Amino acid sequence: MGLKIYIDGKYYQKEDAKVSVFDHGLLYGDGVFEGIRTYDGLIFKLKEHIDRLYQSAHAIMLEIPMAKDEMVEAVKKTLRENEMKDAYIRLIVTRGIGDLGLDPRKCSKPTVIIITDKIKLYSQEFCEKGLEIVTISTQRNIHESVNPQIKSLNYLNNILAKVEAINAGVEEAIMLNSEGYVAECTGDNIFMVKGDALYTPPIHSGVLRGITRGAVIDIAHLKEIPIHEEVLTRYDLFNADEMFLTGTAAEIIPVIKMDRRKIGDGKPGKMTAKLITEFHKLTKVDGVRF
Repeated sequence: MGLKIYIDGKYYQKEDAKVSVFDHGLLYGDGVFEGIRTYDGLIFKLKEHIDRLYQSAHAIMLEIPMAKDEMVEAVKKTLRENEMKDAYIRLIVTRGIGDLGLDPRKCSKPTVIIITDKIKLYSQEFCEKGLEIVTISTQRNIHESVNPQIKSLNYLNNILAKVEAINAGVEEAIMLNSEGYVAECTGDNIFMVKGDALYTPPIHSGVLRGITRGAVIDIAHLKEIPIHEEVLTRYDLFNADEMFLTGTAAEIIPVIKMDRRKIGDGKPGKMTAKLITEFHKLTKVDGVRF
């Protein structure tokens, strides 16, 4: 059975799933999206993802043509149609079909797309032994330009940063904000461990309020691990005892080297391993059955 894609209430085989070349999501990156994971038939943090999708849409004055509960049911049905218990869901809402001008009023109806498939950002070797990352020159978008809280289809800021990472021969890179402070990586949030405490950049540093980021913060509170959302510099990261990245697709992945400087002893740390274990426990209980 081939992969079925949901587009505006109908299902299409992967090779037949198409949108108009006049869709403003294609022409201008005018739309929003979410990436969601399922684990053994449980959609992880579904409410949080749906809420963020609608908040992103509201911020760009895009009215999603279905209620949240209808969207939830559409996600569940798409997973059932594809008989997937462990999947990565890409939920997309574009401005819809318009003309070659920018005017969003020319787009009469948004396009809703749901894709359920597999994803693996990093090899098992990276997951076990850790990543080497670098700092790159592409700055994170400022709030007054494109607010980092909006998960828009215009991901060029992140893609340019990813290109720099690839050119440097690594899988991931740290983006600084316009003030030179640590923001996040090209597709993941960042944490460091110093002593017995966790640190991560605050939202006002240009950080997406990541769902997995939030899950790690919740775990830290539950396990009474001190957690601080503080402005961080490269110097702080260089001298961390441990470092790791978080994201829906990446989950939690350790970092062992930054800008050719070893982090801690150059191996994934005990705190990171503990949080990975606790995160995997959480994925088995925190979500919605379908």
